[in-house]
Order: sequence, then C-alpha cells, then structure tokens
Amino acid sequence: MDFLYRPLFRPALFRMDSERAHEVGVDAMAWLGRLAPLRWALEAANRLDASIYRPVSLFGLTFPNRVGLAAGFDKNARAWPAAAALGFGHVEIGTVTAQAQPGNPRPRAFRYPEEGAIINRMGFNNEGAAAVAERLRGHAGPGRRKIPLGINLGKSKVAPLEMATEDYLASFRRLAPLADYLVLNVSSPNTPDLRKLQDEARLRELLAAITAENALAAGRPGGRKVPILLKIAPDLSWTQIDAVLVALYDYQLDGVIATNTTLARPGPFAAVNEAGGLSGRPLRRRAPEVVRYLALQTNGRLPIIGVGGIDDEISAGEKLDAGASLVQVYSGLIFEGPGLPARIAKALADRDRRG
Repeated sequence: MDFLYRPLFRPALFRMDSERAHEVGVDAMAWLGRLAPLRWALEAANRLDASIYRPVSLFGLTFPNRVGLAAGFDKNARAWPAAAALGFGHVEIGTVTAQAQPGNPRPRAFRYPEEGAIINRMGFNNEGAAAVAERLRGHAGPGRRKIPLGINLGKSKVAPLEMATEDYLASFRRLAPLADYLVLNVSSPNTPDLRKLQDEARLRELLAAITAENALAAGRPGGRKVPILLKIAPDLSWTQIDAVLVALYDYQLDGVIATNTTLARPGPFAAVNEAGGLSGRPLRRRAPEVVRYLALQTNGRLPIIGVGGIDDEISAGEKLDAGASLVQVYSGLIFEGPGLPARIAKALADRDRRG
C-alpha cells in the first residue's frame, strides 16, 4: 500500500481540505469493510502468524497485535469492520456523545506536513449514542469480532458540567453492551469545560457512577462487566496525574490511555494561531514521558495504551519501552498511509520474539 499512497493518493488527499480528506478516508475504509473478498484477502496478508507470534492478553481481551486505531478517525462506527484488513489489532470508535451534535464550526482541522502534525478543534461531531448503537447492532458483538472494538465516550456539548455524569451514563447504558471495552474521554480540549472532569472531585463522581452502573449491568441475566479505561491529557502536571491514579485505583478501572492531544505549542507552533489540540510528531517526547510516569508510579500494574507521535516502528517502540502494553495511531496514518499499522505491528511482534 505504501508504494501507492505516497506518490499517488497522499498528494491528491493533501490538496483537499483536511476534513474533506478525512471523510474520503472514512468512506474508503467503509467501502473496504463491505467488500468482503478484498477485506478477507487483506486480512490474510496482514495477519500475524499465530504459530509464530503470541497475541497480547489485556483487560480480559485478546489482541492479535499491539497496534490499534485511535478514536477520532471513525466517529460513527462506519469504517471499523475494515480495521483488521489494514493490520490493526484493535480499533476504537468515537468519540461518541449521548446527544447527536455537529461539532465546532468549520474549518476545524489543519495539517502541518513538514512537522507531521495536526491541529483540530472538531468538537466531538458525531451522530449520537443511539445512532451508533443501532449501527453496531448490525454486526458481530463483543467476543465475536476479529479484533477488539473499543468505544470512546465524551460529554455532549449541551450538557452543563454539573450534568456531565448523567450524560456519560446515558451513553454508557446504550453502548456498553456492544463494546469490548469502553473509554471515558475527559481530556479533549475542544469541548468547553471537559478537561475539568480530570479534577479530582469531578473525576471521582464520574468514576463512581460509571463503575456502579457497570457492576449493576454485570449482575443482570446475560450481563457482563465491560473493561473501562480513562483517557488523559498530556498537559496534566505530575501532581494532577497522581490524583488521577488514586481515583483509578479506588474505582478499579482497567487501564489508562496516554495521551490525548495537547494545548501546548512547542517549537514552530508557537507562531501558529489556530485553537485546538495538537497531535502527531510534536507529542513524540511528551507522550512517553507521561506513559513512563504512569508505569513507574504503579509499578507497571496498570495497563497503559500509549498514543501520541507514533509514525514508525521506532516511535511505537518508545511507548512500549516507557511501559505501555498497546499503542494507537491516528495522525501517523494520515501522513504515512494505510500500510503503517501492519508494518508497525510486525516490527513490534518481532521485537517481542527477540525479548
């Protein structure tokens, strides 16, 4: 795929507005998901040989490799059935909110190819939890998919901060039965006040309600306890991360995703006058710093998914060296193309074999 993407498809996509190019990518992946013979052929070509490479067990789930598609690409659960064909070992859809919402005004996504970076202020544009749930019901459910499916939940913009917990609960009740794992996104910079949910008191209120609902659902006939992860920002101080960790332990969350986009504007971005979260290569240093701190503070007992600045095998390996068990890519996929996940997955699996 790489030999076609860079000379042919990437120039055409990069001549488009960033969001239009994203929509074309989602449409293409959704088309691949519906074209079964081609999808099966690509799955076979990109699947790691199970007789040689061991899968990864985490959260009670089995991941065929360490590389996942991060939330933000497939917001409405349209493209995820093709993720395994590209070599992904898991896929995370969303961010999904309880209420359908258009997101922030356009333009709201900006590419910086020289820096391998993106600034976005999308604002959780999505069709809402009910529509996403209905779409997912047409596919195989948890435990019956080729790769685990995570669902990333956020706060509806119309929900005031004091109603955030009820808003998340509404999404949880609709989508938890359909997810292999769930992520509470409290770290996007593009929904007003959302990051305030990382403050200790508000975070504890949210985690208490979600974990209680999860336990209640597991106690019903045919119910199950869904693994729950928290996605945090790279801009938290070590003291703030310590408070987050205490809450994660107190409410027995299953893991943490580090990190979301940053509000920092390092290097050449100091002169860029665009609001939103910065992702891609500028996060390559900060994201593993946060992963390493989390791993050290928890003695490696808290499963971590490392995200941020991954665009090759080396940057992916840095997250594992810091203490992550899985990694996720998104911005790197835009710049490097659809061959990236399979290439990284193979390299990380080879690294595991070498010990």
